[in-house]
Amino acid sequence: MPIVRDELDPKISMWYFLAHSLRFWREKEGLSLTQCGQVIGVARSTVSNMEAGRRRPQDDHMRLLDQRYQTGVIFQMLLWFARMAHDPDWGRQIAKYEEQSHLIKLYHGQVIPIALQTDDYTWACVRAGTPKDFEASMARRVARKQYFLGRMEDFEVWALLDESVLARVVGGPQVMRAQLEHLLKLSELPQFSLRVVPFSAGAHLGVDGSLQLLSLDSRDVAYSGAQNGGRLIETPGEVRELSVKFDRIGSKAASEDASRELIKQYLERYT
Repeated sequence: MPIVRDELDPKISMWYFLAHSLRFWREKEGLSLTQCGQVIGVARSTVSNMEAGRRRPQDDHMRLLDQRYQTGVIFQMLLWFARMAHDPDWGRQIAKYEEQSHLIKLYHGQVIPIALQTDDYTWACVRAGTPKDFEASMARRVARKQYFLGRMEDFEVWALLDESVLARVVGGPQVMRAQLEHLLKLSELPQFSLRVVPFSAGAHLGVDGSLQLLSLDSRDVAYSGAQNGGRLIETPGEVRELSVKFDRIGSKAASEDASRELIKQYLERYT
């Protein structure tokens, strides 16, 4: 008997609504997965993964479906809105991309990135937030952090931090001391580059919010942070724009050696 997949809830995100629509229209037109794949030039399994939300479709796929279904630009616009909208499920998707990446670039200007935090620092951040379940939120962050650190031999990390991250006391002096010692240890790893944008650099593009760039084998993706969430970005043009922004922020940063010295200066303040 054929395997019947549960339909995705289209109310969860625009990506789920798009995946739901792909399956609805294919079945409405009486096409099999294989036949649909022939329309857009991909394998049966690829269509299945798109409809299950495991793989993101591309512009040419949506254009060909609009032609086949005579839907104008509906599928092309659904893809556009999915890319532009905040995705509540972004954390799960970006974690998948992190598994495939060989280079991760991070910029944070408010707090230490989760992947680089000590557990005490993470707990202080969790308690400062408003989750319904502090323990569950903490468990999710620690699990992601442990996985990230466990794979650090498999990829490079380029991290840019604003000096305000060092100056902001999260969890008290003792927590900050341990956190800065942790950063210094990470900065000694050959695959890890840590640079700080000092206050003396003045205004820079990083004041708009955090960002993350992931280099995969075939393409790059990005994440732009914002209040109440952020946006996972897969459009090549937007990803390039964020890559340029990261480089421009980096042009304001101190060297790796000077950044370590700056971290040590703050470490003395917390001792």
